This record gives sequence, C-alpha cells and structure tokens, in this order.
Amino acid sequence: MNTNEAVKSLALYGLEKELFSEEDMTYVINSILGALELDSFEDCEITERAELEDILRVLLDDAEKRGVIEGGQAERDLLDTKVMGTMVPFPRDVINKFWIKYMGGPEQATDWYYDFSQNTDYIRRYRIKKDMKWQVETEYGDLDITINLSKPEKDPKAIAAAKNAPQSGYPKCQLCAENEGYAGRMNHPARQNHRVIPINIADSQWYFQYSPYVYYNEHCIAFNSQHIPMKIDRETFRKMFDFIRIFPHYFIGSNADLPIVGGSILSHDHFQGGRYTFAMEKAPIERKIAFDGYEDIEAGIVKWPMSVIRISGESTDRLTDLADRILKLWRGYTDEAAYIFAETGGEPHNTITPIARMRNGKYELDLVLRNNITTEDRPLGLYHPNPSLHHIKKENIGLIEVMGLAVLPSRLKKELSAVEAALTLGVDLRGNELTEKHADWAEQVVEKYGKDGLDDIGGILKKEVGLVFLEVLKDAGVYKRNAEGMEAFMRFVERCGGHEIQY
Repeated sequence: MNTNEAVKSLALYGLEKELFSEEDMTYVINSILGALELDSFEDCEITERAELEDILRVLLDDAEKRGVIEGGQAERDLLDTKVMGTMVPFPRDVINKFWIKYMGGPEQATDWYYDFSQNTDYIRRYRIKKDMKWQVETEYGDLDITINLSKPEKDPKAIAAAKNAPQSGYPKCQLCAENEGYAGRMNHPARQNHRVIPINIADSQWYFQYSPYVYYNEHCIAFNSQHIPMKIDRETFRKMFDFIRIFPHYFIGSNADLPIVGGSILSHDHFQGGRYTFAMEKAPIERKIAFDGYEDIEAGIVKWPMSVIRISGESTDRLTDLADRILKLWRGYTDEAAYIFAETGGEPHNTITPIARMRNGKYELDLVLRNNITTEDRPLGLYHPNPSLHHIKKENIGLIEVMGLAVLPSRLKKELSAVEAALTLGVDLRGNELTEKHADWAEQVVEKYGKDGLDDIGGILKKEVGLVFLEVLKDAGVYKRNAEGMEAFMRFVERCGGHEIQY
C-alpha cells in the first residue's frame, strides 16, 4: 500500500464508519493531505480494505521519511490523532446525535457513543487488544487481572523533548474539557479526535466520555466542567445517583480524595463508571445490619477482602443521608486498638471510596473504608500493598482495584515470561535483572506445587499473580479478615447507629 492508497483507504474508512458523508469526500481527503503536509494526490481504486492500524502506519512511516516528524511513538501519536481529527464531526453534531439516540433509551445512546469513540481512534482498538487479561478464582469470587500494554511507554526521544518543551498550563490536566480538539504536545496527548457529551448532575455542568485505555467494558469517565480537586462529601453521593438516573445500566464510582488511597488525578473532580460487573458487586452480604432511623434501608458488611458497607433502597435522598452520616463519622473516627487514626499531626487519614449502581430496581451504594496513614516501616502506607508484594503491585489501590480488577504494569509481561523460562530451564532467578525481584515469590511457587506439578508453569504463574493481588486487597483493607478485625469493624458500625441483625 503506497501513500495515495493509504490516504484513500483512510477516507473510505471514515465514510464506512459514518464519520462524514459522501458529499464530504473531497474535503476530507484534502484535510488529510494538509495534516500530513502533502500537496498532491492521485485518486485510486481500493479493492481490498486494510486495517486502520496498517493504514496509519503507512502514512506515519511516509511522514517520518519526509521529515514531517522525527519519529518515536509520542510524535507518531500526535500526528495520527491530527489526521484522524480531520474526519471527526464538530462537537455540536456529536452531542445532537447522542441525545437523539438517547430518546430511544440510554443504552442505545451509549452503544453508539462507545462505538463512535473507537471508530475515531480515540480508543485505539488495536492497542487495547494487546492487553493481557485473565481471571483467577478466589474465595471472594473471580478477580480480574490485566497487564496494561495499551498505554504506550515513553520513549527516550519523548522524554527528552518533553523536558525541553516550554511549560504550559493549558489544558490544566488531561481531564479538563479543554482537551476536546486540542493538538497536544510532547508531554500531553493530542485530542483532535475526541468529543465529550455535556450532562447535568447535581445542578452543575459535567461531561461524559470514555477512557482511551478501557480497562473494562465501556470504561467511562464523568468529569466536572471546572478544574477543582476531588472531594468526597454529601454532594458526591448526590452526583453519583444523578449519574445513575441518566445511565441506569452503568455503575459509577469515585476514587478516594486523599493521597495513597486516591487515584492518579486528585486535582480534577471526576468519577469512573461503565458496563461491567466486578467481583465486588457479585460479593454477598455476610453480616446484615440495621441502622437506627433507617429501617427502610437494607444494609450489611460485604464479604470482600477490603472493608465495605453496602446500603440499598428506593430513595436516593435516604441513602444519601445515611451515607453522609457514615462518611462524617468515619472522617473523625479513631480506634487505637485497631490502629485507625482519624488524623496525626493535623493530617487527615480517613476517607471513603464509594460505588453506586442499580440492582433489581433499587439504588445501591458500596462504601469502602480507606485510611492513608503511614508508619516508619511502611512509608508508602500501612493500608497499602506490603513491600513483599511490590514485585507485582506497588502502585496505589484506586477505585478499579478496589472493585476487584488489578491493573498491573507492562513490565510484568517480560518479567513473568522470564520467570517462566527460568523455572522451565532451572536457571538461577537471581542472576537476571528481569527475574531477581520475583525470585523469593517464584521459589515459594515451586515449593507450593512441587517440581512435578509445574507442567503448566504459565498458567500457574497467572494464578499466583491473582493470589498476590488478593493479598494486596487484604492489605488495603482497614479491618482485617479475622475475628479481631471484624469485631473492630462492628465497633465502627455501632458508632454509626448500626447493629447486626439475623437473616
């Protein structure tokens, strides 16, 4: 496929995906040429349709040969997004089509918008499919494990260019609405092919979009029109329920609002949601609770490695009132015997990771108790993965992990393959930088299964990675899964006016 054929193939792709109409073809081709700094084009017949990734590769390779870009993944991403942006409709047209689709039902609208977000290459299907995904059975349900390979690693050229580039405060972060249509720079992704949908929640302007990395099905983001910090409060619950009213087929959740237990972007108020059933949602109530004054609300402690109170009912106002009571009491709660401190040295430690959904016609809210206290021997957080688990997961345990999906670093693809090869060949695990950090764990795996039980080493390692993630979740739980921990958990429940009831 030569450059002319690639330009024509790209335009035909956009037409087939209904990004524009037949009448726009000449205009779109000229726009593609302009983005690529090409000044001529010879029309040609395309007899066989190529994959989008292959079409873009031809165009980017040509641009690199002509010196339009120097090369490297960051520059290539900036250019191919600019090229795709030439075919994407104006925001007003996307918004109008979304709400017209919505008249046929919210699922019809989100189905269309999710497909659209992939067709524009904002969600890069060909990268997402590279992610490694599997499930591991545990006593708490099937945990989801993914090694994220779709988010490109920064290459040396990009790092150097970003360091030398003039600093810019626009957009203020990658969640701001100002990203829509932005050309990007070496340290900020291009978004010419991105369109967002305005929504109103809690009488304020918010926006709805999908995550470009799609860690699970229809992974969406709702974000505040204003660049204001994350904050978990009464309004948070109200906003979440408003979102569920608009999109009752989705769940919605928020990262906690404190460092260590929060997400990667605490500077911009936002939620994450989607159409996926995580293990935590499937987890049953193991202790049924009644809260004084809220007899109309069903409640209980969830059988989950972290500390979760689930409440459900028909009235979102009543649920909001009870959730606010639990949140406020948790913010100020100290139980020295359980090593729960509301604050130390004036620094607050207690917060909540909330998740809302509809279930069987009722609103349901999971309140995950979090604490970010650090100690001398656990400087990254006491309720954070134990250092012995850092060879697999060292990063913060945010909303997605809380619900039962491990988002693991891309380095693990090579490292786990190296561990598998070393165990197969009987090579010293400590003699290779790819395997040395995993040596103690791998030796424990061999001891657990025995050398004769390692026929499927790859499958065993995947299972054991899942069991490491289970330990990570247990570490993040403020109340441990033993008699002492559950007794301490009930002390807090009682502080909130709750008591255990028999089924």
